[in-house]
Amino acid sequence: MPLPLLFDRNIPDPLARCLTGFAIRRTDDEGWNTLKNGDLLDAAERAGFFAMITADQNLRYQQNLDGRRLAILVLSTPKWSELRNQVPAIQAALDGLTAGGYVELTFPRAPLRRRVWRRPGASEP
Repeated sequence: MPLPLLFDRNIPDPLARCLTGFAIRRTDDEGWNTLKNGDLLDAAERAGFFAMITADQNLRYQQNLDGRRLAILVLSTPKWSELRNQVPAIQAALDGLTAGGYVELTFPRAPLRRRVWRRPGASEP
């Protein structure tokens, strides 16, 4: 039976299609898109979610996580372009979570690409 996993509103939808072993719901699906961190964690625990995945890196500083049953996985970015190649690491972290656990995954940032400015109407070299 798949474990119930809550996606915070900052987690990209395509990630849900890549993960296995979880019944994934979004905070919006639950009608919780206006709940702040503490209230959101309480609601997720009452609803029976095993874990929540978020990109809110301040969560552990804003909330007392001691005694929580809800496991939390924090990703270093919410950008799908940076997460798509990290799915195996995300899946492994989720598979290793235990009740009340807290894990942060930090991924390397994609290199910035420089764009060459061309004057409007200028021809290509």
